[in-house]
Amino acid sequence: MRRISALAFTLLASTAMADGQIWVTNEKDDTVSVIDVDTLEVVQTYPTGERPRGVTFSHDYSRLYICASDSDTVQVMDPNTGEILRDLPSGEDPEQFILHPDNRHLYIANEDDAVTTVVDTENRRVVAQINVGIEPEGMAVSPDGKIVITTSETTNMAHWIDTSTHELFANTLVGARPRHAEFTEDGTKVWVSSEIGGTITVFNVADQSELGKVRFAIQGVNDDLIQPVGMKFSPDQTKVYVALGPSNHVAVVNAETLEVEKYILVGRRVWHMAYSPDQTQLFTTNGVSGDVTVIDVAREEAIKSIKVGRFPWGAAMRPTSN
Repeated sequence: MRRISALAFTLLASTAMADGQIWVTNEKDDTVSVIDVDTLEVVQTYPTGERPRGVTFSHDYSRLYICASDSDTVQVMDPNTGEILRDLPSGEDPEQFILHPDNRHLYIANEDDAVTTVVDTENRRVVAQINVGIEPEGMAVSPDGKIVITTSETTNMAHWIDTSTHELFANTLVGARPRHAEFTEDGTKVWVSSEIGGTITVFNVADQSELGKVRFAIQGVNDDLIQPVGMKFSPDQTKVYVALGPSNHVAVVNAETLEVEKYILVGRRVWHMAYSPDQTQLFTTNGVSGDVTVIDVAREEAIKSIKVGRFPWGAAMRPTSN
């Protein structure tokens, strides 16, 4: 039996763990692009409904959910074939959503209706519609599934929903035009980005109190171009990567001190992000430049730009190794 050196074994294991895909919605093309994580190339493009934005996989990665905003539906795609299997009732203009830990219920922000729609993906029925603020967009669910956050862009609030009753139990003010929310892994804090306010507000989940704000300043970039949208915690939860919109940068924020440690130059109008399966690479969707930037997480440097469709918006990871 041929022996494999420790270094070779590590490299092989790393490659196996990296096997996967990044699925990117292209808002102006009505398509989704599939990027191979190993080759860093687009390997497939599938048609979708009109203006696809939010995108996420079922927990077993057997189904892809797509917010087809201008088609007023959430589409269910078979990622093995690219076939649209069915449309789910989503309410008008679904922009962003979150899949509950039960792998069954989608919480959907309906921008035009000022509601959050809850859809049962198994029986394909609307379970509830919850009145929230004007122009809801950002969605997040706590790790234990007990709380869902909806952010409303015009009302400038984070709305706290009890998933057992589908009722609001709190509303908290944030900066102007909140776009995204992320819970910490332990569920004790939630971060909310405010695009026009140019800040991130951090809340204590236990009592919905504000713990602090993150502010940004990039040398040579006007403040009005620094517009935080998507966020991702680092694997060890010590940092938060923040997409800063038309500033064309991703900020690296210390999760404890709330100070910015670094800015990474990426493509134009960076929206959202997704990790590779092994979390060694971070993929950013850059709407105006029509590409995806690949960031080496360890070095915190951009290493490649991948051309996709027009106005890439959302991103979701799918592992492909057995």
